[in-house]
Amino acid sequence: MFACKDDGEGVVNEVENLLENPEDGPAAGYAEGNYPIPNEGTPEDVSTPDQIVGNGTPESCTAEAFIAAVAKGGKIVFDSGNEPVTIVLDETAKIFNEANDEVVIDGGGLVTLSGAGKNRILYMNTCDSDQNWTTSHCQDQEFPKLTVQNITFANGNSTSDSEYTGGGAIWARGGQLKVVNCRFFNNICASTGPDLGGGAIRAFDQYQDKPIYIVNSTFGGAEGYGNVGSNGGAISSIGVSWTIINSLFSYNQAIGNGGNPAQDGTPGGGSGGAIYNDGNTMSLKIYGSKIENNEVNAYGSAIFFVSNDHSGNIKIDQSIISQNHGGSWYPVYPGISMHSDTQIDVSNSTIEE
Repeated sequence: MFACKDDGEGVVNEVENLLENPEDGPAAGYAEGNYPIPNEGTPEDVSTPDQIVGNGTPESCTAEAFIAAVAKGGKIVFDSGNEPVTIVLDETAKIFNEANDEVVIDGGGLVTLSGAGKNRILYMNTCDSDQNWTTSHCQDQEFPKLTVQNITFANGNSTSDSEYTGGGAIWARGGQLKVVNCRFFNNICASTGPDLGGGAIRAFDQYQDKPIYIVNSTFGGAEGYGNVGSNGGAISSIGVSWTIINSLFSYNQAIGNGGNPAQDGTPGGGSGGAIYNDGNTMSLKIYGSKIENNEVNAYGSAIFFVSNDHSGNIKIDQSIISQNHGGSWYPVYPGISMHSDTQIDVSNSTIEE
């Protein structure tokens, strides 16, 4: 349970973390993080689900049933008889944009979705005609609103996708994305190239430039569990803001080479060991979180934040960024690559090599 302080509006949110004491890997979230969680970052109510995957046994929670449920949308839960279950996907679960305004996938702390080291796990793209266009402004539409909560994403692999690159576990464009009480283990995307990445998550074009909330979640968490990509070992985005609360990023790697734009004779990439931000007028907010033991080849062993128009800002509060490895170009803080004129506000935090 994360008991949180007043969020400035007289509201106190208590978020139950169903992956706080798991038996199969690091817990979800940074255990010492206790930052106030705003209403926008809390789990969705799934007490009245639209769809239930499974009928009381782990064996009944099949990949086919899950993929079909995602295509229909709505609030999706699982019934594995209170037993942990790993659902191995032989193809990517894809959201259809007109199926339902809301898509909530709640694993109840028992479900692991696995790409078997071969497939991306989850895909949402409001600008993909194959998933059905619903507006004339696909890059800025309110729905679908996707929430993943109380679930583990493991062994996703998007390296075979040459059109929608990055995002070994989740690829999301348009609508809105929220991640609460989740774990991301050993997800990978393309290993080289500029402007692509996100071993776990790759994101574009959120509705009205609202931030993606990452709350009480873990990316890696221990040696042997980290996520890997050309850039942004854990998460990567273009023109997207993030609000990261009480989360842990560790042992992720950006393994590309040559930066962005790629240096002569190199394939490019290798920036943002944990987090890669590129685009215009975006913000990165990190609260009550820990970023450590991530690694890069080029820039930003912890964070890479580049704004094309030199707008946007970074805010870090009650967080620890330390022991990240490799890279260069650290004009203000170790482990953070950014323009020297980028606004960065740091409070009650430790940032060190």
